[in-house]
Amino acid sequence: MLWHSPDESANGGWPSGREQLGGGRASPSGDLYDPAMATDVVTMDKIVALCKRRGFVFPASEIYGGIANTYDYGHYGVLLVQNVKSEWWRAMLQDRDDIVALDSAIIQHPAVWKSSGHLDGFSDPLVQCLGKCKKRFRLDHLQEAAAERGEDPALVRCPECGGELSEPREFNLMFKTQIGTVEDTASTVYLRPETAQGIFVDFKQVLAVSRKKPPFGIAQIGKSFRNEITPGNFIFRTLEFEQMEMEFFHPPAESTAWYEHWKQARFDWYTELGIRADHLRLRAHEDDELSHYSSRTADVEYLFPIGWSELEGVADRGNFDLTQHAAGAKTKIEVYDEATKERYVPHVIEPAAGVGRATLAFLVDAYDEEEVEGDVRTVLRLHPRLAPVKVAVFPLVKKDGQPELAKEVRDALRRIGQTEYDESGAIGKRYRRQDEIGTPWCVTVDHQSLEDRTVTVRDRDSLAQERVAIDDLPALLAGRLAQPWSSPKAG
Repeated sequence: MLWHSPDESANGGWPSGREQLGGGRASPSGDLYDPAMATDVVTMDKIVALCKRRGFVFPASEIYGGIANTYDYGHYGVLLVQNVKSEWWRAMLQDRDDIVALDSAIIQHPAVWKSSGHLDGFSDPLVQCLGKCKKRFRLDHLQEAAAERGEDPALVRCPECGGELSEPREFNLMFKTQIGTVEDTASTVYLRPETAQGIFVDFKQVLAVSRKKPPFGIAQIGKSFRNEITPGNFIFRTLEFEQMEMEFFHPPAESTAWYEHWKQARFDWYTELGIRADHLRLRAHEDDELSHYSSRTADVEYLFPIGWSELEGVADRGNFDLTQHAAGAKTKIEVYDEATKERYVPHVIEPAAGVGRATLAFLVDAYDEEEVEGDVRTVLRLHPRLAPVKVAVFPLVKKDGQPELAKEVRDALRRIGQTEYDESGAIGKRYRRQDEIGTPWCVTVDHQSLEDRTVTVRDRDSLAQERVAIDDLPALLAGRLAQPWSSPKAG
């Protein structure tokens, strides 16, 4: 049983309201169709079970009963997450010339959060049960759920015990801590609730040393922390999470062009990495959904087993943040335009994604089951570049020199990516283990290998096997790893 803090809703479900857009599925244009048409076998229970069984993700502090909405990543989870982040960096840095990297501090000067609006406005309305359970809940979540059920949102009661609820009060979502040994207000600092502000406060420094002028972007990946009531939805929303954010600075007149550019670019990133296009859509925010800094926002949403939910937001932040920090720090943050001979405050388009959410979407979209020789085979059809292990190498038997040759093959393949050697158990079971972690290719050394130095290469998706010379393996598999790939589930 997971431990739940007194401030946590225990509905055990996924986000309510606009975070879970119920009903049908849609194309990127948003056209809905009957969800009964879906043929996916995946469920969230299956994903959670697979992640724990194969060591991708499991509850933190589990020997003590766990702690709500906090997870640890095991070996394969670390490798998968690292590949997701590497692909994001590739899209931001290697494939472009107009973005630079940054790694800003988790703990910033408290004035940063005052200027950004987080200190005064980054809060949720909470109510507490006055009945038996005494738990706290997001009032807006309860009201949205009531409205969806056709009930009066003004008459909501505790969803756990049915008790009456207190009057709502605002609860700031930032984690507070102290610098030094004495706890007083002067030493109070906060764990950052987003990585973006570190980019904004470093803009002048980056501008001075990067030899860039707008339009250009500053990108970073880093941990953020939000002390919010989370709805128990695995790694979709956690107290501690990693963000992939980029702030793209540009002249004000170019905002619409860059907004459209980044919406499409970020949608395409997911499809290029194998997510089926009919399970993705771009959805524009309604006016009442917009953050205080945003004039327009669109979410890239994925069709999870329980409905549409946000993967990434693309927001037009205007010049809000730079203007706020210029005022708060009493300094000028502006750019000189050589062509017009004028100074201006750049505007910003922000694509912001969650590492955990992206990882979960890749896992869900890759999960598949099929019957093979009377048994059900579970397989993760991950894009080969995302797969935690690229190649697994097996000796057919643990004797006759096969393990030694298999390790030689493994060593020769290390340079193309993560490899794994496995000699334990029947060959069929070893194949199944690799299927469940998404390994694209398995290489088997057998008696013939000792005679002619050829091996059997098995493809994860097609199950096709071919005989290949050991000396040809590295170039063959490196070439396949570099080829375009689409999910066999796409049809």
